Amino acid sequence: MKLPSLLRATSALLLALVLGSCATVAAPPRPKLVVLFVVDGLPQRQVTGLRDQLAPDGFARFLDRGTWFSQAHYGHAFTVTAAGHATLLTGAYPHRTGIIGNDWLDLASGRPMYCTGDPTATYIGHNTGPMDGTSPRNLKVEGLGDVLRKLDARSKVIAVSGKDRGAILPAGQTGTAYMYMSSSGQFASTTFYMPRHPGWVDAFNGARPADRYFKTEWKPLLPEAAYARSLADNQPWFGPAGGKLPMTMGAASAAPNQSFYAGLLRSPFADALTLDFARAAIAGEALGQDDAPDILSISLSGHDYVNHQWSAESRLSHDHLLQLDRLLQSFFADLDRTVGRDNYVAVLSADHGFMPAPEVSKAQGRDAGRIPSAQMLAAVNTALQARFGHPKLVVTTSASALVLDRKAMTERALDPGSVADAARQALLALPQFAAAYTRAELESGNRAGQPFFDQMRRSWHRDVSGDVQYVLKPYWMFGSSSSIATHGSPYEYDTHVPILVWGPRWARAEAVDARVETADIAPTLARWLGVPPPSASEGRPLPIAAP
Repeated sequence: MKLPSLLRATSALLLALVLGSCATVAAPPRPKLVVLFVVDGLPQRQVTGLRDQLAPDGFARFLDRGTWFSQAHYGHAFTVTAAGHATLLTGAYPHRTGIIGNDWLDLASGRPMYCTGDPTATYIGHNTGPMDGTSPRNLKVEGLGDVLRKLDARSKVIAVSGKDRGAILPAGQTGTAYMYMSSSGQFASTTFYMPRHPGWVDAFNGARPADRYFKTEWKPLLPEAAYARSLADNQPWFGPAGGKLPMTMGAASAAPNQSFYAGLLRSPFADALTLDFARAAIAGEALGQDDAPDILSISLSGHDYVNHQWSAESRLSHDHLLQLDRLLQSFFADLDRTVGRDNYVAVLSADHGFMPAPEVSKAQGRDAGRIPSAQMLAAVNTALQARFGHPKLVVTTSASALVLDRKAMTERALDPGSVADAARQALLALPQFAAAYTRAELESGNRAGQPFFDQMRRSWHRDVSGDVQYVLKPYWMFGSSSSIATHGSPYEYDTHVPILVWGPRWARAEAVDARVETADIAPTLARWLGVPPPSASEGRPLPIAAP
């Protein structure tokens, strides 16, 4: 062979090798199903702290065979359930979504507003109260499911949760939400989505699956010694009801009733029911079975109820996470069988973390405690009365902000900015408060770089938020008759949550230490689905390397 011919042949061979190599690293096809798991109230410290006790294929599927992020955080300050759920599939924080809290005060009418409240829609087959959640009308932006369905109406977006807000907000404007009814142990949607349930929902509810947990014991999974790293049961600060395993569901009831169904939320069994309903949705809606990709959001609410009742440091929370781990392992096995392990991608995160109970922090030598909100309001109003002569210029609190009495300020010709500044100073004079900023400061941004200002600005929306946004000092909480511990701060124990990703065709096994944010989930999934990110998204794709 002559030299030019040899060079041409060699070049052709090299080109073929290069093209072949490119083909092997080409982007994988779109997942047929995206599954988002939201474990309500799960701090990252619990996932890594209990890693040695996890089952082989629950959380460990993500940690051992997927991509997970050791420094994943929320970027807003008021870290509560609705705000977190609104962020995950919109990629936007409350300053854009308008979901500033679980509820807030409507500034125009003075009436309370629930995050997913809508008086024009009602639960199907169930009574609807004035502060129940029935639609996404208060969500001001589109979600990933809305983008997907806008491009292909065949795609289905289904969201299920133990809480209405945990289903409605991830479902977005055009998905379908189903939520656990604590009055009946059933799952229901609302008339915003449909006039009546499809047959598969009626069949699920007709079997009364919640009733099989009546008189069932929640027993610890592991021997007593395995829980030595957690607080023992029946701590004095648990309150008169205490808290101890084993625990019998419906112990005080003669038959399944509303008290029993509501009590399941503070156990692993409501999460088991949620996953069973998700299985029914996969079968009933044929999710992941064609070339139009679908989204299934599953919000598991039990951990939040357990942590509020007994704290994340308790043995009950420890065991609840292990129970949930085994439930996930079983669910993954069913997904692999029905959808195919190469056809779906799973992401697990949380809507917020959890603070340690103040009693735990005090025992560790920290400055910690509880302040009654009435005490705070009285102190601020006393300071404002001394300066402006009116006895109650702060009418209430709303989504971590003071709300000023606009009518009184107008009648007395008081400058709202001056009153807000004085209220801010009065708050910061209290030893329990770390930061406070006025409406004018949050609108202008002129306090950028000050403590927590950027996070607080992301939590504040000019149309619905109050007049002076505030943050307590770390390890402090407002007093509550129903919560031993809580969340809602910009501190790491509340912002640091899991972001765990599994999908053999989309994410390799890797731990990533770079700081990322929950707002990054939506644009990441959008990229894999081949659609634009939601229009209000402020996140960026997660640094996930292909397999």
